[in-house]
Amino acid sequence: MFPALETALDLREAVRVAARNRRIALNITQADLAVRSGVPLGTLKRFERLGEVSLSSLLAIAEALDALEGFHALFPMPEARTLDEVEHHAARPKRARSRARG
Repeated sequence: MFPALETALDLREAVRVAARNRRIALNITQADLAVRSGVPLGTLKRFERLGEVSLSSLLAIAEALDALEGFHALFPMPEARTLDEVEHHAARPKRARSRARG
């Protein structure tokens, strides 16, 4: 989907440009996308100009542009090389119990 990117800033720029290009290709105005996504117009404009946006807003924009599928592969599990690693990855981490407030 994206060429080999060197840094987080490179990826941010690529996401910014891709989102803007998809919006334009779908013939959606910034104002329309703001309404469809629930993201304030100023936030959307800042994202398209600078690439700065919260994760919640980015996901709302991606959903409104029918482009959520790429987010599922963001944090893949590492490949297991041994049976012990397979079992370790299969075990779900348990949450620590919080202390009772007193």
